Amino acid sequence: MVAARIDEANPSNQNSETENPNLESGTCPLSKSAQKKLLKQQRYEARKAEKKTAIKEQKKQEAERKRREWEETLSKSTEEERLKLIESRRGLRKERMEKRSVEREKKIERLTAAKEEGGQKIVVDLEFSHLTAPNEIHSLVQQITYCYSMNGRCATAIHLWLTGCTGEIGEQLHKLPGFDKWIIEKESKSYIEVLQDQKEKLVYLTADSETILDDLDPKKINIVGGLVDRNRWKGITMKKATDQGIQTAKLPIGDYLKLSSSQVLTVYQVVEILLKFLETRDWKTSFFQVIPPRKRCEADVEGSPGEEIEGEVNNGNLLDGKRLCMDIPSKD
Repeated sequence: MVAARIDEANPSNQNSETENPNLESGTCPLSKSAQKKLLKQQRYEARKAEKKTAIKEQKKQEAERKRREWEETLSKSTEEERLKLIESRRGLRKERMEKRSVEREKKIERLTAAKEEGGQKIVVDLEFSHLTAPNEIHSLVQQITYCYSMNGRCATAIHLWLTGCTGEIGEQLHKLPGFDKWIIEKESKSYIEVLQDQKEKLVYLTADSETILDDLDPKKINIVGGLVDRNRWKGITMKKATDQGIQTAKLPIGDYLKLSSSQVLTVYQVVEILLKFLETRDWKTSFFQVIPPRKRCEADVEGSPGEEIEGEVNNGNLLDGKRLCMDIPSKD
């Protein structure tokens, strides 16, 4: 999150930031194009912060309105009516708490089963965090949170791994409430070290691969890269996998739809696609349920099954537009 809002009405502020080659991206100088992209991202983060504050204030006002209405209702009721209203409210609250408790227990059961019974393993490679700006790390942490929550809701849960949990991203993850109790594997070491005895099972998902991922083999361990800005680090995941001597593959998206704009999916979208495929065993259904219409060509949108897009987080656009992910191929 940006510490302070960038004043778009003050050109001098913008110029001073544009002339700073480092900004938030580290010590490596950025090109003018990269600087413009970073400033655009910062403005987006500032606007998002304002929207979040406005939503928070709106919720506060709504809660206050409901409280006043409740007190007014009680004041106009007889003693007997008040007792019935209070008892009814307590009953509803108890019912909600019991429902949440049951859902939480089922979630724990699914995640535990995936971990102990050899469920499909998916690794999120966090070793690129040193190439990531602070605001992008914050967004990646949010995406990982969503992946964990989404995995717990799925009937066919995966065994999720986080590797390379060190530095800033490791610190932010450990600040999350309840992170220590998450039913996943959390490793500070690289996946190549942790899974050295299973190296032949590792498959890095990257658009630069010539191998199509036709199916999810439960014996394989698929890796999703937490990579920021593919344009700046083009081919980095493929090179990493090649140097390490491990297999690579790409999602068969080009066989089912054509994207209209960016050929990039976020980490949570990739993980959700894999979860959908485990549930449906159908790539087309998985892609159309997760990839938002705005990223598809018009013909593909018109011919889509018509389900609601579950991959979008609408409460404050929490994850909208973050390129923290593996990249996907376009069909030639």
